Amino acid sequence: MLFSIEVNNNIITAQRGETILECLNRNGIFVPTLCHIEGYSPTGACRICVVEVEGRPDLIPSCSHPVEEWMHIKTHSPRVIRARKAIAEMLLSNHPDDCLFCERNGNCELQKLSIDLNLREKRFTGKKIALKNDYASASIMREPSKCILCGRCIRLCETEQEVAAVDFIGRGNQMTIGTSYNHGLSLKNCHQCGQCILICPTGALSEQQHISKVQDVLHKPNQHLVAQFSPALSASLGENFGLKPGKVADNLIVAALSKIGFSKIFDNGVGCDLNIIENAALLANRIREGETMPLFTSCCPSWVHYAETFHPEILPHLSSVLSPQQIMSVLIKWIYAKEEGWEVEDVYTVGLMPCTAKKYEIIRQEMLMNDLYITDAVLTTRELAKFIRLYGIDINNIEPLLPHQPFHIRSTAAKLFGVSGGVTEAILRTVYYMLTGNECSPLTISELRTSNLSKFYTIQAGKYSVRAAVVSSMHQAEKLLQEIEVGKINLDFVEVMACPGGCINGGGQKIGTRQKELKMRSKSIYDIDERENIRVAHKNPIVTELYQKYFGAPLSQKAIEFLHKRKLEKKLEGNEQIL
Repeated sequence: MLFSIEVNNNIITAQRGETILECLNRNGIFVPTLCHIEGYSPTGACRICVVEVEGRPDLIPSCSHPVEEWMHIKTHSPRVIRARKAIAEMLLSNHPDDCLFCERNGNCELQKLSIDLNLREKRFTGKKIALKNDYASASIMREPSKCILCGRCIRLCETEQEVAAVDFIGRGNQMTIGTSYNHGLSLKNCHQCGQCILICPTGALSEQQHISKVQDVLHKPNQHLVAQFSPALSASLGENFGLKPGKVADNLIVAALSKIGFSKIFDNGVGCDLNIIENAALLANRIREGETMPLFTSCCPSWVHYAETFHPEILPHLSSVLSPQQIMSVLIKWIYAKEEGWEVEDVYTVGLMPCTAKKYEIIRQEMLMNDLYITDAVLTTRELAKFIRLYGIDINNIEPLLPHQPFHIRSTAAKLFGVSGGVTEAILRTVYYMLTGNECSPLTISELRTSNLSKFYTIQAGKYSVRAAVVSSMHQAEKLLQEIEVGKINLDFVEVMACPGGCINGGGQKIGTRQKELKMRSKSIYDIDERENIRVAHKNPIVTELYQKYFGAPLSQKAIEFLHKRKLEKKLEGNEQIL
């Protein structure tokens, strides 16, 4: 039901059931808030969003109060501005004065609010509460002194990611946000997805930085610094430099890092294609053998950790295939380095990823090969943007360069890894070929290209029906696992991504991304798939050559040794005809 209300002496249209804040935002009227999360029930914790309503003695939090027909609202009256200033000043009175050195300087909601309110002096002074920084996590750093107790991270971690790694501790002016027993953000419950960083309004949460590690290697003459970039990063990096959202920056990444001094820069699409073929071979064998439990993807390290922690019963059904990042580093260190005459110890591989959890993945015990880490460092999208600026590269005025050989050809199926549902779509194309000997037609699976966090699709491959499900966020994964457990749904393949929407919305992406920008990133990836020629992994000539020269066939002993996390219990035959 629509009705009219008065806001700042203007009549606007409201809808019954929406909050004042929702109504104002829909009509283009901005009201600041620090605790509100779109799509979540309101808490009214920060009180920054208060407005003045005629006839009400007190100011009303617009995020939690429903709009009513009789309302006459003032969003920026002198009384409202004074209240917001007082709240902001009190927050700043206990906040560190290190904006110049803060990770979020220039992209901090508290800083922006202070500027908008024209705060230029301190009225409240006193001793600040000093809290120790938390460096326990491999991926995420906590600086509790910068926390304003908005509670966003708590709500998101509990509802969307299902782990509740942090919570309120203490009461009154001693309240903080911390971990169980205040032991640090360790691997016991946090699965490193980094979504809390994206939603934090200040610099209280940030990724563990690897920039200095890469810098140190860059200036060692005997070291070969090699980078690989993921599909999702190439569709999002440009936004950090003012480029149109979704503009593919593959060739700009290569050009920028070449100028900085990297030895080689590869698109990790070959790693994606190898991941597709090995997973497709696993799935095809499971379908032929009539396995009842589905095969779960393992390319998202946050999901892998979640499964290990909360659902160890499904681990035998978790794919043993390395993630594309790790496969690519294996190719670089143990194949390319040998061909170039480099010592493996002198090759330093850097993953350029949209994901904070990749920093955790590279130090997992099974990621050691010959006592060396497969990947040495990971730079998130945000870190890479800072790194490029640090070396004075103007990405808007450099000549693009193609990714370096010999891993310069990838299928468009590899690019689909950047979006939720893309891994499934890519693998189903190759599974269909393995089961029937024919190419799937059409290759595009529109049912997997929606923005839904939970998607289902069944493809008929000859006499076999392949039933697949796609979920993003641990909340959706948990719901699906419960349905599988009680026998409500039967599946052959399940793709799980911790970040809603997939890697295009990874924890290492640009902070403050809107839904419109996420859609543009997805569109650019789908456009690549539609316009290029090699659309299936098993037709990538480089992948074919790698199997012929090094791995033999999918799931061969050599393939398992180099491309899988652990050895399979038995050798699966019948795939030699694939390539």
